[in-house]
Amino acid sequence: MKRKVEKQHRRSIRLTGYDYAREGMYFFTICTYDRQFLFGNVVNGEMKLNEFGHIVAEEWRKSTDIRHEIELDTFIVMPNHLHGIVMVTDRDVGATGGSPFPAGPSKHSLGAFIAGFKSAITTRINKIRGTPEVSIWQRNYYEHVIRDDESLNLIREYIADNPIRWEFDAENPDAKTPNKECLTEKRATSRSPLP
Repeated sequence: MKRKVEKQHRRSIRLTGYDYAREGMYFFTICTYDRQFLFGNVVNGEMKLNEFGHIVAEEWRKSTDIRHEIELDTFIVMPNHLHGIVMVTDRDVGATGGSPFPAGPSKHSLGAFIAGFKSAITTRINKIRGTPEVSIWQRNYYEHVIRDDESLNLIREYIADNPIRWEFDAENPDAKTPNKECLTEKRATSRSPLP
């Protein structure tokens, strides 16, 4: 008996109708494949990068040399993910800093930046490990359009404080879970870092 195979459809996590190539500031999070700890460890509330973590930081710093349509803001590499803020500018850059994939995201967009950034890091790490074509990153990424200075400042604070909160971070498999009362109180008294 043949089984009917249903085609899986991935739901887009992007804002419907939003042009990610337009000028603006974006907060993003990229996680490693299967949330593997690849980039170092948090020790006493401070992130200690290993060789692969330093590669990620180097590629971040090089990004504006390669992709003239972006400006960099705050950034942090964590053991199995990273957070950053980039601004896509409306500059006429001549050459493209686009996606390395022909059917990829539109040129000069947040998606093109993320695709190129992930690709450069994957190439370098896999060359060192001798593991060509092994996934470093999960398929997608989280993004948030930053709409005002208050939101920008809250997100900058969230990024800077990430290592201090690591023991409670959802991306940390060994995270401590605060008791229900504490969690409810925190929700009632604090603002979300992502308005």
